[in-house]
Amino acid sequence: MEARNINIKEKMPASKKLQAADSADLLADASTLIALKGKKVQKFSVKSSISDEAIAATLGPTGNMRAPTMRVGKTIIVGFNEAVYAEFFG
Repeated sequence: MEARNINIKEKMPASKKLQAADSADLLADASTLIALKGKKVQKFSVKSSISDEAIAATLGPTGNMRAPTMRVGKTIIVGFNEAVYAEFFG
């Protein structure tokens, strides 16, 4: 994040395990979810409803939310992909 001069407003320690209910709460105020897993990029519209598939895309194999997770306006980005970060953060 520092390499791209991204201003982080809030950090959560890894010891705080966020799960599906936390994901749904986070997505409730969003309009778009971008879930990144390596080169795989999934985009979901969560403006009118949040699908189980969208929530599942935010979770790792342990059932906890994947990191990093960030809000950029009304978009939630979960995971890391260099090309998508370049698109959002230059």
